[in-house]
Amino acid sequence: MKDQIIRLIRQEVKPALGCTEPIAVALAVARSCEALREISQKPSSIVVLVSANILKNGMGVGIPGTGMVGLHIAAALGAVCGRSEYKLEVLKDLSPDFVTMAKKMVEDNLVKISLSKTKEKLYVSAQACSADAKHSATTIIKGNHDSIVSVVVDGIEKHTASKEISDTKSSEEEVIDPDFAKKLSVREILDFATSVPLEEIEFIMDSVTLNKALVEEGLKNRYGLQVGRTLLADDNHCVYGDTYLTYAMAYTAAASDARMAGCTLPAMSNSGSGNQGITVTVPVIAIAEKTSATREQLIKALTISHLIAIHIKGHLGKLSALCGCVIASTGSSCGIVYLRGGGYEQICAAIKNMTGNITGMVCDGAKVGCALKVASGVACSLQSAVLALDGICISSNDGIIEDDIEKTISNLGQIGSVGMQTADEMILDIMVCK
Repeated sequence: MKDQIIRLIRQEVKPALGCTEPIAVALAVARSCEALREISQKPSSIVVLVSANILKNGMGVGIPGTGMVGLHIAAALGAVCGRSEYKLEVLKDLSPDFVTMAKKMVEDNLVKISLSKTKEKLYVSAQACSADAKHSATTIIKGNHDSIVSVVVDGIEKHTASKEISDTKSSEEEVIDPDFAKKLSVREILDFATSVPLEEIEFIMDSVTLNKALVEEGLKNRYGLQVGRTLLADDNHCVYGDTYLTYAMAYTAAASDARMAGCTLPAMSNSGSGNQGITVTVPVIAIAEKTSATREQLIKALTISHLIAIHIKGHLGKLSALCGCVIASTGSSCGIVYLRGGGYEQICAAIKNMTGNITGMVCDGAKVGCALKVASGVACSLQSAVLALDGICISSNDGIIEDDIEKTISNLGQIGSVGMQTADEMILDIMVCK
């Protein structure tokens, strides 16, 4: 069990440069272009088919280093400078010259983006064609943002999901049972985080390094809606004050401000989302700093926060109509409870308080405005933690809350993945018709 949980964390917590939906498109395009080059053909045009949720989350979000939004420029960058070996950091070699080349591709109408008829939530099919149209390569990503399941060159299957895994991963890094996260329990997560040798989970501190760099970038520069900067502004001190809550909200929102507006720094993601990774980690880091928590306490709190979010996400799937900050801020609430001396009962209470509070917050696509939702999620995270630590828990008589914490989490998953499906479709219709 211990080794499986560690592999789960390593699988779901990884660096990501840019919003992961357009990055998934860039990754698929990059792999197709590489496949063409392997047969000595130069990619000329790109045709991409995406699922509705990929389209929704790629329409309005900033693409790193470009000053532009959307899937077209992301696909073009994947063609000119993407390297599939970098996975979610596929655009790590980005430079001004590459941006110019990518913009020229888009201007010349060499990149086509269309909606696929697939029922998959997370799906990208990227075809790269040679200039004479005699050769093509198609890469399919499905299930996870960096899961390449197929590469076909001139009609011949070159790579399958199993071959990609065996070629690129050691036995210790193999993808585990996709239902493992869902099958975990809150009790098992807490037992793991508090008993595993510290050196085996110390890598979780990479979350601190990457996401604090985004915080600093978001506070220093005027990204997006400047939610983080505004919360900390002297003019607003009389409104927000110098409190733990203001500190946590501002720092987390600042990181989201930067990332969603196209900052070129990577985030440490959670469950395929950089914003979720930010919201899982930064509030915990902020409270740890304010309370002078030890390094060991922070490592364990972050581990709990990441795993709770991964566990809940296992009930929802990677993409849904439910805003990811609901899940991520629930994770951070649990991490904060642990930092403040709470145990299993208080952590369960925090999850129930969160579920009874902001369940139903919709995802209307990735964009700079996500920083507002992140800030709201953090406010609820601290509120739920404070109530839980004071012995206050929402009753099982209320709404979708159950006495059993796992049933409560399952109810939340059902609401987000099934109950809100019609809302998801309506949101997309509104967005594409604007």
